[in-house]
Order: sequence, then structure tokens, then C-alpha cells
Amino acid sequence: MAGMAISVLWFLIGLICLAGVIYLAIWVIESFIYPIPEKVKQGVWVIVLILALIALISLLAGGGSIQAPFRLGK
Repeated sequence: MAGMAISVLWFLIGLICLAGVIYLAIWVIESFIYPIPEKVKQGVWVIVLILALIALISLLAGGGSIQAPFRLGK
């Protein structure tokens, strides 16, 4: 049970990092290159949400675990 909680925690940390990178990419493109239509931005966020839900459901269903990128403890 603790392993699943740690996997969900790493999933959430990764999701926050991914959302930040995507937000930053959209901001840079809109600021310096070309404005992005609102429908395209919504589509990108919907795709990210769907992929995150698929990953979370497969994680909770026992399809694997998300490992820490570095070794914790001994």
C-alpha cells in the first residue's frame, strides 16, 4: 500500500512538472513566435489530461509503478 502511495506521489510530481513545461512552451510560443488559437490550447490540455488519466488508472489498476528517479534510503 505504501508503494502505491509513493507511486501516486511521483505521478503527481511528474504531472505538475509536465504541466509547467507545457504552460511555459505555450507562453514562449505566444510571446515570441505566433499567437496560438484558444481551441488548439484547449486541445493540448485535453490530450495531456487524457494521457494523465490513462497513466493514473493503469497505475491504480496494478499495471506497474512509477519509480523515483534517484535512490531513496539505503
